[in-house]
Amino acid sequence: MSRGFTEYIPSSLAGGQNNVEVQQSVNSMFIWYCHSTLTVIYLSDVPPSSKPGALASSAWNTRGWTVQEFLAPNFVLFYQRDWSLYLDDRSPNHKDSLIIMQEMADVAGIDTQALIAFRPGMRFAREKLQCVSARVTTCQEDIAYSLFGIFGVNLPAIYGEKKQKALGRLLQEVVAQSGDISALDWVGQSSEFNSCLPADIASYKAPPYTVSSLSEDDIQASISSLRHEVAADVVLKLYTLLGNLSASRFGNCRLHLPCIAFRVTAVKRNRAQDQEIYEVKADGLLDLLITTEDKLIQFSSPRPTMQTFLLVRPWNRHLLELPDFTEPSGLAELPEIAGDRESEEGCWSALGSPSQQSSGGFPEAQESVDSELSGRALRLAARLRQPFGAFLLAQQHGGEYKIIASDHDIFAQVKDLSSISDMVKTLEIS
Repeated sequence: MSRGFTEYIPSSLAGGQNNVEVQQSVNSMFIWYCHSTLTVIYLSDVPPSSKPGALASSAWNTRGWTVQEFLAPNFVLFYQRDWSLYLDDRSPNHKDSLIIMQEMADVAGIDTQALIAFRPGMRFAREKLQCVSARVTTCQEDIAYSLFGIFGVNLPAIYGEKKQKALGRLLQEVVAQSGDISALDWVGQSSEFNSCLPADIASYKAPPYTVSSLSEDDIQASISSLRHEVAADVVLKLYTLLGNLSASRFGNCRLHLPCIAFRVTAVKRNRAQDQEIYEVKADGLLDLLITTEDKLIQFSSPRPTMQTFLLVRPWNRHLLELPDFTEPSGLAELPEIAGDRESEEGCWSALGSPSQQSSGGFPEAQESVDSELSGRALRLAARLRQPFGAFLLAQQHGGEYKIIASDHDIFAQVKDLSSISDMVKTLEIS
């Protein structure tokens, strides 16, 4: 049973008097809730006969550890201060209540359907981080430890390591295991753990930047213009280069980030209405503005700097539109393998064998493969012409890069697709 905003890790354990019990409690708590028959949540600050909205404003909804009390169990009941059911809802499970689920979704800042469909694990990492971005904990490290079960990771709880390192270890694990870089989408101050990560969970409060999705008509119109503007071999080369990039790797506090990197060539600083505005020119990009409330000290010196700066588009493999081989339905269509040679060859052909792609094979099949690849390459090019959220990086003495954090998103747009093949690379960021 959960009582108000009570913490589940006693200070005596957090102080290290029973380290084994701490590790077991932190890494098993989500599973305990998940296996519960019923979780009763007592809201000590919600008076009897409260109206909708009282749950959202309860102190229970501000605590870090209470997130899993609601997400993990299948059955939950909320009780008010006098032990009457919240909103006098006598259904056997308040997670089936549209009013209560809407309240919880509003608090989390995410869609109700996303809350209903929640599953522990690495998927939708950015959405989960936004869900807990306004939470607080008594022990600063617990803001990270309380998320271990939500992300399905098993990490040591090291009280005394401080918040930035605890959160950094968690986010490093999420990126390292999943390759999902959505956790790098935030605004605020950089972490001492790694400049790609935020110093505070609150940096995820703002919804992630999303490009307006192109309709199929928009994509086809863009492809039509691309056929006249960019040579086919340039588009295919770019598609191949991006397709050969490895997923993001994170380890030992270093991020290896596949990306398209545009070199900054000029920066001009202005000031307007208590904001710093920087006019930026970069190779391959349309001129852009960076707006911040804080001065970017790297560009504040009256003397020119010899330091290299990059505007970077992190690479997302989903743009390749490759088939998802993890889908179980894909196995159902594989032909049965017979014992004779003829059936073996038929099986290879059905799976897309090298014989189909050789000049001496089936020309119709080869033409179909080439046409599909060309189509995907053009669709990728159409999306790469859209505005994107960029990282601003500064090269360090050791050759690695650090992110220059901003309190506003940075938006950029490619000027000329034919110029960016040489900008595809993997950068090391500390």
